[in-house]
Amino acid sequence: METTKVGDLYSAECPCRDILDLVASKWSALVIGKLEEGPHRFGQLRRAVPGITQKMLTQTLRRLEQDGLVHREVLVRMRPPQVEYSLTELGLTVTEPLAAMRNWTEAHLPDVQAARVRFAELQPA
Repeated sequence: METTKVGDLYSAECPCRDILDLVASKWSALVIGKLEEGPHRFGQLRRAVPGITQKMLTQTLRRLEQDGLVHREVLVRMRPPQVEYSLTELGLTVTEPLAAMRNWTEAHLPDVQAARVRFAELQPA
């Protein structure tokens, strides 16, 4: 019987894959990028990340909170009470690699678009 080493992402049974799936998702990367700027309320995040649905933002924030990357605080001093989200210390550790991925994506968008065009031109009609 084969045992799974902790942190062996190439093992099908590695629980790290679930974490990779979370932090590598586009919505997590974008939400974490906005929270890197400072705490945001739900509505602020929704406006700051166009295209994300209320349901997807809720699911993303819950998973990030569950895995210890995001802190959710109910602001009872506000009327009505509001909820604010911020990055935890653990969440701050993933901001640099995700920023690098976002920057790479923006910098290489023309290259990827050109590759897609070349690929489509080679496909049979």
